Amino acid sequence: MFSKSCEYGILATLYVAKRSDEGSKVGVKEIATETDIPAPFTAKILQQLAKSGVIDSYKGPTGGFHITASRINMVSLADIVEAIDGDRIFNGCGLGLSECNANKPCAVHDHFISIRNDLKKMLKNTTLRDLMIDIENGKTVLKR
Repeated sequence: MFSKSCEYGILATLYVAKRSDEGSKVGVKEIATETDIPAPFTAKILQQLAKSGVIDSYKGPTGGFHITASRINMVSLADIVEAIDGDRIFNGCGLGLSECNANKPCAVHDHFISIRNDLKKMLKNTTLRDLMIDIENGKTVLKR
């Protein structure tokens, strides 16, 4: 459903949020190791997320990635998805056709609309904090 970059972006952002909640900035190598994402790919994704304002990036010897506590409560999964994959998942055709619309629908158009709307609602209503609660309680994991 999501691109591999987007999946990695969600995992990396959750790890950054977890470590930020503990009061730390975190580097690319640690994020890559703890989420089992290749380091060069992790660096590229983190820069996209920082550029879009999902996470903060600090340079230098004490640098790393961080998310403020208030933003952990506000950043939604939709913010991460849009930063990495754009809005195609919210507006695009279920089969990836460029000509699909209500007047010229693809074969799954009518079925996909409700699924897409439910997905959009879930992504917009789920914050990093919501997901971190399950991670902290050991109900979910971050490593692939």
